[in-house]
Amino acid sequence: MANYTAADIKALRERTGAGMLDVKKALDEADGNADKAVEIIRKKGLARAAKREGNAASEGLVAVKVAEGDAGQAATLIELNSETDFVAKNDQFIALADAVLEAVAAAGAADLDAALAAPAEGGTVADLVAAQGATMGEKIVLRRVARVEGPKVTAYLHKTAKDLPPSIGVLVVTDAAAEPVAKDIAQHVAAIAPKFLTRDDVPADTVAKEREIALETSKNEGKPEAALPKIVEGRLNGFFKEVVLLDQPLAKDPKTTVAKHVASTGGELLGFVRFRVGN
Repeated sequence: MANYTAADIKALRERTGAGMLDVKKALDEADGNADKAVEIIRKKGLARAAKREGNAASEGLVAVKVAEGDAGQAATLIELNSETDFVAKNDQFIALADAVLEAVAAAGAADLDAALAAPAEGGTVADLVAAQGATMGEKIVLRRVARVEGPKVTAYLHKTAKDLPPSIGVLVVTDAAAEPVAKDIAQHVAAIAPKFLTRDDVPADTVAKEREIALETSKNEGKPEAALPKIVEGRLNGFFKEVVLLDQPLAKDPKTTVAKHVASTGGELLGFVRFRVGN
């Protein structure tokens, strides 16, 4: 029988997250060598993970890091997914997210491919995620990554459940003058989920389709021909209020708009990013 103790079993369980029976079998196979046992567990775990490849990883968390950058400040936002909320709130999963975030931010990765290829713990981020997913016995996916730079970057993380990690992450880029209202804007973005910063950012074909819908709807409602242009523009303005951040009534004070709230500082809102886990 391999030479190991109950303390060795406990330590290996904490190190790998594997069940007691799996840990004991691995220690037996490794003749009590903990490092070899970890390798055995990971290999067996990877085989299990392959079977789970078709499973949906729609739980998880968002994490963010803001640091000084060449253009003032730089921020990295990641979404790391798991299959279950049980794993999402696990300390091992949260530690993995921290490690992934640090590696992605250090590499300056601005997209998923670059993030997965970033160096991490002797391999790549992709290797780290796969290995940790194996030990946790669940499909783990780095779903998306964003990196922004600007004079000032304000980050906001929001929990939708008290016992789970943050599931909504927002980055807001402003100049220095507008920084005092950046948190208001970030909380607004978290709650309202705008799709574009300005009207000019909305694709022309999307605007054309909305205009067409507004016109046909108005005709079907029997609106007077002479009034159609004004009615269509009114409905188009309503569409912009739904999707364009600067056009929206401010969540904390609907009597004003996001644009006016920013303008009150004499500053400028330069961009934003919003992730929600699973969406």
